[in-house]
Amino acid sequence: MSSPLHDDTALRAPPVAFDNSYARLPPQFFADQAPTPVAAPKLIKFNELLARELGLDVDALRLDAAAIFSGNELLPGARPIAMAYAGHQFGNFVPQLGDGRAILLGEVKDRNGRRRDIQLKGPGPTPFSRRGDGRAAIGPVLREYIVSEAMHALGIPTTRALAAVSTGEPVYREEVLPGAVFTRVAASHIRVGTFQFFAARGDTDNLKVLADHVIGRHYPDISDRANPYLALLEAVAERQATLIARWLHVGFIHGVMNTDNMTVSGETIDFGPCAFMDAYDPATVFSSIDRNGRYAYANQPAIGQWNLARLGETLIPLIDPSVDTAIELANTVIKAYGERFQAHWLSGMRGKIGLASEEEGDLDLIQSLLTIMQQQGADFTLTFRRLASVAADEDVTDFAATFHDPQAVAPWLARWRERLARDPQSSGARASAMRKVNPAFIPRNHRIEQAIQAAVEDDDFSLFEALLEVLAKPYDDQPAFAPYTEPPLPSERVLQTFCGT
Repeated sequence: MSSPLHDDTALRAPPVAFDNSYARLPPQFFADQAPTPVAAPKLIKFNELLARELGLDVDALRLDAAAIFSGNELLPGARPIAMAYAGHQFGNFVPQLGDGRAILLGEVKDRNGRRRDIQLKGPGPTPFSRRGDGRAAIGPVLREYIVSEAMHALGIPTTRALAAVSTGEPVYREEVLPGAVFTRVAASHIRVGTFQFFAARGDTDNLKVLADHVIGRHYPDISDRANPYLALLEAVAERQATLIARWLHVGFIHGVMNTDNMTVSGETIDFGPCAFMDAYDPATVFSSIDRNGRYAYANQPAIGQWNLARLGETLIPLIDPSVDTAIELANTVIKAYGERFQAHWLSGMRGKIGLASEEEGDLDLIQSLLTIMQQQGADFTLTFRRLASVAADEDVTDFAATFHDPQAVAPWLARWRERLARDPQSSGARASAMRKVNPAFIPRNHRIEQAIQAAVEDDDFSLFEALLEVLAKPYDDQPAFAPYTEPPLPSERVLQTFCGT
């Protein structure tokens, strides 16, 4: 028998080097909770590229991926916890939420030195489950995997998909569905609702601990500011303004922008009833539970501001000893958010229509196009992608065909060309720049539903794999995947999406 000094297994480093800073916070921040084992875990997908980016031992993880990513096997150094938080859900405050079907395994430092969370979704009940089973069905797991990786490829800050595993057990919703566990990676899972949890309890001490933790983790450059907590609100406002503008640039609708679904890191999180628009309509809603359109496409910027106001309320005791002064300072930040969002949105929209310079009439030119698109039922993604071809001096036929009446857009095209004559770019450079910000491929809802249906009914993941392949390069022309650029036929339209709970 070999001695431990010569045993490769004994000397080998663990496949994941955990360093769990959140678990070192006071006990009020979380509950210790191990995953509940499942009957027959089977690996659906392991994102090896992301694993390498995180500095994980891919070869070691691959050997027992199903057990690890289902929660059946805990790796050395993991500290499984369920995080506590509160939140406004559709405008109604709930003082006690928390991770009801998610368990944070721990944190790692990736190859760039950034701290990243690794979390399981659907690993069983926690103290915050509120009579729920803590499990996830395979459909929501595949949806989150597809959309989160698509968002990353589009260049939008987002949580990431590390793995998906089927459990071999049913989950009971409106019907019996196969169960699954999703492994999510995030800059952190700290939400506006996390701040609300302590503010609602009048726990200023732990509120300060949380704020200091967030500053150290996400905004270390503001730690030496004269008022770091006001600077924290400003930093979060800037990231949210940028994030939501970028959602609108690609036609994304989050679906449930509750304060417990808004990270302070500025990443997109919780891909439940989310979707990308096909035909442009600012009132578009997909979420089955958003009956009044609170989180419609065009409402997202204002909801972002509303959520920031809720964050500002929690920080009042930290911003200034005088409540009146603190409110005045916070309100200044909240009001400035609107200008920040508008600047980011307008800059991105200029890029989408090929403008490198700025003129006062650009906003009207952009809004005029959007109005025609809405009136004519034009597909949001195809309109802008095909406009890039027109910018390259190609024929306008395909672009005009996006509109019900191809002639309806002709007057706008004349205005646009007149504006381009005053822009410094060459036509080739302009078209190239436009193709870098106007995707050819988005995760269209009907394609996601087709992939889910094949997986649930036939245990067939080929459509899921094809979607991941094409969406990994959304700005490239991929002739082999040309059908994936097309909007759904009337019979294929998906009008509602559902929460994964």
